[in-house]
Amino acid sequence: MTKSYDIVVVGGGPGGYVAALHAAELGSKVALVEADFLGGTCLNRGCIPSKTLLKHAEVIESIQEAKAWGIESGELSLSLDKMKKRKDDVIQRLRSGIAYLLSQGKIDVYQGFGFIEEGKVVRVEAEAVTIRLQADRIIVATGSSPVVPPIPGLASVPFDTSDTIFDMTSIPKSVVIIGGGVIGVEFACIFSSLQAEVTVIEAADRIIPNEDEDAAKVLTKLLKKKGIRFYTSTKVTEVQQACEQKVVVCTDAKGKELSFKTETLIMSVGRKPNLSAVQDVAIEKEGPFIKVNEKLETSIPDIYAVGDVIGGYQLAHVASAEGVVAAANAAGFEEKMEYKVVPRCIYTLPEVAGVGMTEAEAKQKGLAVRTERFDHTGNGKALALGETGGFVKIVYEEQYGEILGVVMVGPHVTEMISEASAFMYLEGTLEEVTKMIHPHPTVTEAFYESAMHAVSKLRKKAVLV
Repeated sequence: MTKSYDIVVVGGGPGGYVAALHAAELGSKVALVEADFLGGTCLNRGCIPSKTLLKHAEVIESIQEAKAWGIESGELSLSLDKMKKRKDDVIQRLRSGIAYLLSQGKIDVYQGFGFIEEGKVVRVEAEAVTIRLQADRIIVATGSSPVVPPIPGLASVPFDTSDTIFDMTSIPKSVVIIGGGVIGVEFACIFSSLQAEVTVIEAADRIIPNEDEDAAKVLTKLLKKKGIRFYTSTKVTEVQQACEQKVVVCTDAKGKELSFKTETLIMSVGRKPNLSAVQDVAIEKEGPFIKVNEKLETSIPDIYAVGDVIGGYQLAHVASAEGVVAAANAAGFEEKMEYKVVPRCIYTLPEVAGVGMTEAEAKQKGLAVRTERFDHTGNGKALALGETGGFVKIVYEEQYGEILGVVMVGPHVTEMISEASAFMYLEGTLEEVTKMIHPHPTVTEAFYESAMHAVSKLRKKAVLV
């Protein structure tokens, strides 16, 4: 017997479960299919476990820095078992919360792999049974998985990805991370605080290559002070196993061969979409990703897709926003996905956050823009925190001062970026930022100060003209 639903969601990550909840709120009869744990990669193997361990890293660094402030705590000892238990407790609480919300929404949850068949049928394959669900509309939210590049020798050498590294049974003495993007630098901070020798190898000419260049420079400088080694413009040519260690062989920009021995090797070079759910239907792709229109509908009518499986930002909060839009359209409403303002957060120590265009992107588009940067060396709260290495930079339109982009480096900036996002969403100007009174002392004053300096320059220019 086939059960029928208004909407069947395949995938229970931040795109899928949010879509299911929203569709149910709009009155639809909803089923959710998930092969693994509720919460997807973000909750179980990505955002939440990494940020939990990064909090541990922050505490470790604070204890070490406190010695210079006259606070002595004795010899520091680390218990990986207790750290992992806290991480697991956080994950379990959030999983339980999602399960509760789904039950409150009267959403049927099916545990198994979902495969879409012709006629909008979802085949659910569990260990001992196969179930078919008939749907009026389907939302695909199957996420992504780590890319494993075809590096010679890698197939015969043990390595970790973001999916497996949290299962480690001991703290390694040395770690080599291939890939200096967002995930790579976050792992670098975690293992550096755990007193491992950390090396990051990046093929691009700088770490976090998709972020603002100034942010990359400052982050590199501050992480090097922690002892993390970076090799940019460096290509991995081979991986070998040598007794208990791995050997990573590279070539730098000048053609010089380098080799690094390590106890733990982490691959962090990107993610690829999970497409098994649509392997039995002729759905149109855009590169490796599922192609969707502005309503997030695929080439097959009444089948929608959200999150990493459609590419784009590949961020949990974007997947959730897409889930809301897809659910509304699947429930019979008319909504379009808007990517005008999407905040980007990197949870390193210090943090990096951005929204809108970087300075380089604005100039590439030929826009008449200026930038204003305020360093945290002039911020009272940052001084009190002992974290003055960061800054706030605003990219703004030259004539009217409309904010086009903001990048921040420093403490709490992943929280602060929402203020900049709000101004941008409302097409706010620098002058409007200066009219808003900011509390003192706070790190957020750096955003205000940056805007104030820019407005003063604009006014001076107007007087001269």
